[in-house]
Amino acid sequence: MGALRVLMKRSFSTSKPYFSPNHPFSNFTTLHQYQTRRNLILHPPASDFVKLHKLSAPDSGIVEVSLDRPGAKNAIGKEMLRGLTHAFEFINKESYANVAMITSSVPGVFCAGADLKERRNMNQLEVKDFVNSLRSAFLYLEEISIPTIAVIEGVALGGGLEMALACDIRICGDNALMGLPETGLAIIPGAGGTQRLPRLVGNAIAKEIIYTGRKINGNEALSIGLVNYCVPAGDAYSKALALAREINEKGPVAIRMAKRAISEGVETDMRSGLALEEDCYDEVLNTKDRLEGLSAFVEKRKPKYKGE
Repeated sequence: MGALRVLMKRSFSTSKPYFSPNHPFSNFTTLHQYQTRRNLILHPPASDFVKLHKLSAPDSGIVEVSLDRPGAKNAIGKEMLRGLTHAFEFINKESYANVAMITSSVPGVFCAGADLKERRNMNQLEVKDFVNSLRSAFLYLEEISIPTIAVIEGVALGGGLEMALACDIRICGDNALMGLPETGLAIIPGAGGTQRLPRLVGNAIAKEIIYTGRKINGNEALSIGLVNYCVPAGDAYSKALALAREINEKGPVAIRMAKRAISEGVETDMRSGLALEEDCYDEVLNTKDRLEGLSAFVEKRKPKYKGE
């Protein structure tokens, strides 16, 4: 957790992650299809509530962080936060990952937010420490070097929506229910919601959503730009996987540099942004992948990128 608390600047490492465990699906056919493309990586999880999955060929390079706390609708308590922290740090370290999906194995819910039952037993200092740690974890998620996709089916409230906001792309089912209801509890969103939501949907809409604490469905979320896609309920995972596959086919270093250029560039002026773009372009200029891309184009074949 300490590594997250001291993280104050973006770290777009070119190194990548590994992964593991089981993803319960109610549909047997879907489960079978899923198992045929997943490898199990034996790595001790930091929490039973957060599972790490590595997809196998032809989806090598795609990893999943799966939320799995059915008894509490994936509410984030201390143990789950520890698991998320571990997963995010692992993704951003060594290994091969090119794109990550944040999913839920609990039907009808992405994440219900913070564990308020656990919070009732915390004193003010403990609450402050927990919220600061959650904010740092989501900042780390936002700054992971590879693209991240939030797969939202059902409820995504409070900290659950804030986690999705920290991802690069959001895909929801039309049964999704999203909101930041904190003002109804006499608090405010404290894990990035007051900052990321306005940047995404604009000040006026963000203020109305946060002031009222109202919940919005998937179609409204799409109309205001909160999500990239809204699909029929149950199809969000398939859509996210299809998008992850598209990203996974591209040059890995190029994807990382594109994320860095966009994420850091939007926070600065145009001249500084263009200078950043030049720096990021220089990073891909001398890669073997760039030469492979040119050769594949000339030879009219699919490129074979290695992240080099």
